[in-house]
Parts: sequence; C-alpha cells; structure tokens
Amino acid sequence: MSGHSYSRQNEQPIQTDTNSLTGSEAKRLTIAVLNIKILAKQPGTPVGFKEINYEYHSMSSIELTPSQKKILRALTNLHKESESAIKGEDIAEQVDRNPGTIRNQMQSLKALQLVEGVPGPKGGYKPTAAAYEALEIQQMDDPASVPLEHEGEPVNDVIVEEIDLSSVHHPELCRAEIHMQGSMGEIHEDDSIVVGPTPLSKLVIEGRVDGKDDTNNILILRIDDMVAPAEEPAH
Repeated sequence: MSGHSYSRQNEQPIQTDTNSLTGSEAKRLTIAVLNIKILAKQPGTPVGFKEINYEYHSMSSIELTPSQKKILRALTNLHKESESAIKGEDIAEQVDRNPGTIRNQMQSLKALQLVEGVPGPKGGYKPTAAAYEALEIQQMDDPASVPLEHEGEPVNDVIVEEIDLSSVHHPELCRAEIHMQGSMGEIHEDDSIVVGPTPLSKLVIEGRVDGKDDTNNILILRIDDMVAPAEEPAH
C-alpha cells in the first residue's frame, strides 16, 4: 500500500511505502494527511500548507503530565456519572485544586483535543473520545459487571476494568491492584473492599485499602481473603 506525505519545499506529494511503517507511524501519517485535507478545504488556505503542525501523534502516545492526567481522569469520572458538561469547580473539588488552575489546565487539554468546552449557563467541559484513548480507558456499551463493595455497601457507579495480583506466593505481601472507571473519592486508606465475583473465574477478593493511585484510578488492596471456586472434574 502506498500513501502520500507532503514536502514544504516543493509542495509536491512524496510517495511513501507505508508497509515499512509501524502501526503507530502509519497512524500518525494518516492523522497528518487527514489534517492536511481538512486544512486544504479552509477558505484562503494556500496549497503550501504552511500553517500545518507536522508533530501529529496518535492520542495514546500523548505524554500527559501527572497533573493533566489526574484532571482528565476526574473529568471522565464525573462525566460518566452525569453524562453532561462538568463545571470547572466540580473538577477542582475532585482533585483538590483551585478553579483557576483547572481553567489553565483545560486550555492545554483543549489544545490537545482531549477536552471540549460547552458554552452557556449549563456549560462546562466534556472529554472527547481521544481523552479515553489517551487515558487508555476502554469504552464499552455493555461491560461485564464485576461487583464492588465498600465498607459492606455495594458501589454501583464504578466499573472494575482489571485486577492485577502481586507477590501471590507471599500471603503477607500479597496485594491486588484494582483498575477502575469512576470516582474513588469516598474510598480511604484501610477501608474494607470486596471485589467480585469476576465473570469467568468467579474470583472474589476481600481486603483493605493499602493505597490509592488517583492519577490512574487504581486501588491497592492488602488481601485478607481470595476465593475462586474449584472447577468440577470432567466426567
């Protein structure tokens, strides 16, 4: 398969063998060509495309600062709960920052096309599809439900994405990392958590919160008990 890239010097198409490109390189080239086509359609835009920024990247390769990632994660969590535009003040409260800081960070996130601003009295901010890709959040219409209980009460507004276990050979050091979508604001260190049963293995994990990674939405549990029913022997 052949594609085209463009030269600033002679403004002529250059044949490019995209078969030799990696997946991410081909994706960046596709994004660049798409943006060239969009720019070319704008009234008064010269054919030379001098205004084009050639540093296009796939969204999953965008390097966000920890602060940007934490704010963007808070926005996606709040938007999941309300499905409407989110006020900067609500994001500020979620991440314990002042609203002015949020407004400044939102400008850079909008420039990265990760956030869109919604004007009007009910306006605010919404994450774009690229925001979920940048945070590596899987968007599923009907995800399999993995129950989660906090201090004995079911938590209905979160999705358990992934469970990672470490040091399983050492009971005292064994930890579970629970990757989640949704707010973890009400969950605190040493709180009781029960996760499961999972859809396939029917694994149930009971433990207490050993730490939280608010930037990546991960709960770290000290495991008190972990049970998965044994498979019935084949007849």
